[in-house]
Amino acid sequence: MDEWVRQAQVWAAQAESWVRQQPPEQIYVAAAVVAFTILVLIAASCLKSSKANTIVLSGLNGSGKTTLFYQLRDGSSHQGTVTSMEENDDIFVLHSEQERKGKVKPVHVVDVPGHARLKPKLDEVLPKAAGVVFVVDAQDFLSSMQAAAEYLYDILTKATVVKKKVPVLIFCNKTDKVTAHSKEFIKKQLEKEINKLRESRNAISSADISDEVKLGVPGETFNFSQCQNKVTVEEGAGLTGNVSAVEEFIREYVKA
Repeated sequence: MDEWVRQAQVWAAQAESWVRQQPPEQIYVAAAVVAFTILVLIAASCLKSSKANTIVLSGLNGSGKTTLFYQLRDGSSHQGTVTSMEENDDIFVLHSEQERKGKVKPVHVVDVPGHARLKPKLDEVLPKAAGVVFVVDAQDFLSSMQAAAEYLYDILTKATVVKKKVPVLIFCNKTDKVTAHSKEFIKKQLEKEINKLRESRNAISSADISDEVKLGVPGETFNFSQCQNKVTVEEGAGLTGNVSAVEEFIREYVKA
């Protein structure tokens, strides 16, 4: 150990001697380069840590968001049949990946309650979203179609969603039921309802809409392909564990 200390002292003395031999201007330049490099590394670290990595589960009450949350986390629908009035927020490894060999990455999933008075919670988490899963009740779709379209419209026109091109997955839940509607039917009906909303809301002065981006192409009937961010429609069933479409969505958009 004493030998290492002596060697370190020799190196320090040599470094001090070298510095004394250099012109002051060169020392200043070297110090400036070191300081700039440190600042760049700090900035890069901050950007990396602030990168959106949250998956937001949204949709109306009773659509099955909480069931989906527990299936993704635990592979079980426990507590999922009860309508949640509080958000479920957790960081976990997807249940389907827990036994995989090699490196698996945890995901941050937030289940936002669909009650109207709790919508401000959605506004809080959307800026952090790497993706949004909008859950639709495929069995009881017709009775909730208009409300679901209004909720989805609000998400698709959010400035934070549009500008960051946050992908949205419309997950048609409960398709294991015989009376459930197909994802194709749900997609077409939501597009029709959103088209009506677009026409009515575009007539409102932009001064009355503080954080809304106009949706679709002027003069054309709306469809999801017109959105600046990617919107896809898939189907499954939270209660039976058929949530592979959501898992694939998460794996695609949540980066390490």
